[in-house]
Amino acid sequence: MATSEEISFELVEPSGHVVARGAWSATLRADSLYQSAHLAKPGRRCRLLQGTLEITPFTPLAALDLSLGNCIQVVWLSSSAADRRSRSHSFAAIKADGSVVTWGRAAYGVNSLEVSALLTGVVVQVCGTAHAFAALKANGSVVTWGRAGDGGNSSAVAALLMEGVVQLCGTSGAFAAIKADGSVVTWGDARFGGNSLAVAALLTEGVVQVYGNDRSFAAIKTNGSAVTWGNADFGGNSIAVAALLTEGVVQVCGTTHAFAAIKANGSVVTWGRADYGGNASVVAALLTEGVVHVCGNDWAFAAIKANGSVVTWGRVGNGGDSSAVAAFLTDGVVQVCGTAHAFAAIKADGSVVTWGRAGDGGNSSAIAALLIEGVVQVCGTAYAFAAIKANGSVVTWGRADLGGNASVVAALLTEGVVQVCGTTHAFAAIKANGSVVTWGRADYGGNASVVAALLTEGVVHVCGNDWAFAAIKANGSVVTWGRVGNGGDSSAVAAFLTDGVVQVCGTAHAFAAVKADGSVVTWGRAGDGGNSSAIAALLIEGVVQVCGTAYAFAAVKANGSVVTWGDARFGGNASAVAPLLTEGVVQVYGNDRSFAALKANGSVVTWGSAAYGVNSSAVAALLTEGVVQVC
Repeated sequence: MATSEEISFELVEPSGHVVARGAWSATLRADSLYQSAHLAKPGRRCRLLQGTLEITPFTPLAALDLSLGNCIQVVWLSSSAADRRSRSHSFAAIKADGSVVTWGRAAYGVNSLEVSALLTGVVVQVCGTAHAFAALKANGSVVTWGRAGDGGNSSAVAALLMEGVVQLCGTSGAFAAIKADGSVVTWGDARFGGNSLAVAALLTEGVVQVYGNDRSFAAIKTNGSAVTWGNADFGGNSIAVAALLTEGVVQVCGTTHAFAAIKANGSVVTWGRADYGGNASVVAALLTEGVVHVCGNDWAFAAIKANGSVVTWGRVGNGGDSSAVAAFLTDGVVQVCGTAHAFAAIKADGSVVTWGRAGDGGNSSAIAALLIEGVVQVCGTAYAFAAIKANGSVVTWGRADLGGNASVVAALLTEGVVQVCGTTHAFAAIKANGSVVTWGRADYGGNASVVAALLTEGVVHVCGNDWAFAAIKANGSVVTWGRVGNGGDSSAVAAFLTDGVVQVCGTAHAFAAVKADGSVVTWGRAGDGGNSSAIAALLIEGVVQVCGTAYAFAAVKANGSVVTWGDARFGGNASAVAPLLTEGVVQVYGNDRSFAALKANGSVVTWGSAAYGVNSSAVAALLTEGVVQVC
């Protein structure tokens, strides 16, 4: 039971799952709550909310309004990269006993044999630079391996990494470790943040969070100050704004070459490459108060203020200059999103304001009359926008041939649209009546005229690979279109796609459909998984999961066996490990060119390209039991 000097809290995810509960000293700051949350999912960032109010790491626990209750919501922050197939050249497996096993390309940090004896305890987090790994153990120690200069050799700071580490962060070539006492230890390539001697006196205590971009770090301290180091051109040198980073920083975000810090008083401080948003002096007077959110595209920042106004800076032609539409950004903005080179702001009245590179969505003047009210969603390809309105109509703009011009199908987009999705160069809109409308680059799925009659009703889901779309209908049939040889033409297997399909997935150039009866149908580029005739007899029943690399498929069957096809070099041929794949497989994971199968007994079997993780022979003895996850 909590004493009068303690406060009881319960950290709960939106799903209702309790992350942590207990009593904390009222003298502590909220970073103690963040640390408890991070123990549940090491390496993951999160936000803590009390009602609608965000709790920053340096908020005193005694300052929280207990009349709002003791339930603190944990919102995990994730990257879209988590939803994509890994492009890594290696694997790392965390075992149930907390040990780590690695395999794949040795030059990319995979060879952990030299530190294997140190990876037998309970590892709670593994993170990496481009060529090295660092493992955080439950006892607070850190083990590193991989390319020495990129963080794989931490011998120079080994004494500081023996205990007390609570979090690891990395740039492309260096690591930073936060310790329980709030100090930071760094190692790796000095040009990438591995040498923090210039700011060492500021990193001895009080650090609660470290952020990294490609080549520099920014640390937030409990007193709200920020400390930076690394490559000056990437934001590693914040001396010019140091006086503004001594207190009150609550969030740091960045473009590829610059940082922007939001302070508790609503002001914003920027540094880094000026033409990437690192210099906001032109709009400095507008960033002294009231900023509630900052977002960026590749080249510029856009800040939304509490009064609904927007302030922009960065590369002028890529969204950093919104002067042409300034009169429309003085109030009412509720959201800003972007393509690579432009922004679109949705206002509370349903209108949309755009700016940035004209041809990539920054100029919507041609359809301005359609964006003055009723917009509820805006999404984009890399070079065009599509807005869904409350009446179900769609308005598009941007590069015409990449989805910005939907005039050919305009009559079909006047009502009933409930979702818009895209390939890299085309859009597909699903309507409430189950029909689909497409536009954009024809050979990327923008022209579905060949199958138009099949897309007039009943579509419940649309997915795509790099070049084509596949739509699943309510009756279980599948309709495809796009680049013919890359999955857009399924005519060769049409008879098998008339009913019963429950899932469609793809490699880069082919599709595989799983049916309710457990059979699998494939089409697309033959060598990349589109032709499964060689193992057809094994795919007529019992399949429960299909997974792919970029060039091959692997199907897990109900009896725990695995069937593979596609490019033999990249996972399509598992004959070398076939006796190990006849039973007990519960999950198959793929990276770009190889597979790893997790078995019910906790062992792992690998195959595919040796350079991409297939050769796990060096650690085979460690993969015979106890593995619970492969990433």
